Amino acid sequence: MGNIIIKNSEQIAGIRASSRLAASTLEYIAEFVRPGVSTGFLDQKIEEYILEHGAVPATKGYNGFPKSSCISPNEIVCHGIPSEKTILKEGDIINIDVTTILNGYYGDTSRMFAIGEISERARRLMETTKHCLDLAIEQVKPGNQFGNIGFVISRYARAKGYSVVYEFCGHGVGLNFHEEPQVDHTSRRNTGPVMQPGMTFTIEPMINEGRPGTRIDKADGWTARTVDNRLSAQFEHTVLVTPTGVEVLTDVRNEYPIS
Repeated sequence: MGNIIIKNSEQIAGIRASSRLAASTLEYIAEFVRPGVSTGFLDQKIEEYILEHGAVPATKGYNGFPKSSCISPNEIVCHGIPSEKTILKEGDIINIDVTTILNGYYGDTSRMFAIGEISERARRLMETTKHCLDLAIEQVKPGNQFGNIGFVISRYARAKGYSVVYEFCGHGVGLNFHEEPQVDHTSRRNTGPVMQPGMTFTIEPMINEGRPGTRIDKADGWTARTVDNRLSAQFEHTVLVTPTGVEVLTDVRNEYPIS
């Protein structure tokens, strides 16, 4: 593992502004997320919103990714490519993942959306995944070790009968799209690097209804699905380690008090 960048106050301000834009993009798109809408249409609206606010979508062109967001319905774990052919229908659950570059700084966040009335099992999976993220954020404070993030996520998810995706992880973010450290969502307690003030990174647990493995669609080289076609859910925030705790930089709903 390489060096983890400690951001200065100017960099933190830039990352905070980009993170808030990424989060406000998800707030904006919510009204368009409904049955009969294509994921391609949602991606177009997301791109327009980001550009109108003086930023660019980080995913577009990143390692050849063709779109401005990742939209992953149902059994797609992550990196779903938006398309005019993918039409949302009643009962679907989808993850929308947005990363913005604003004045050279990155902000990264995702959340789940329910399309109309969803099943109880889908709702339980979404609620469990969100609680995994909440528990993980409580672990962010100076002196704690990164392994405790994955430890609390996996302990809770497994207690609820779910599995934790291990092939994808959170990551440092801010000056680049992907930085050190790797933030695993399943790990041993009291392992990994020590958190220090000024570190910024994502926590983005992917929780599966069935087995934890994924398979990548050969046709596009991106779309990651559950190996058993059962449901998956994900929530993601960008966080900052403060001198006394954590600031959730992508929290525009004021869900998390700054500690």
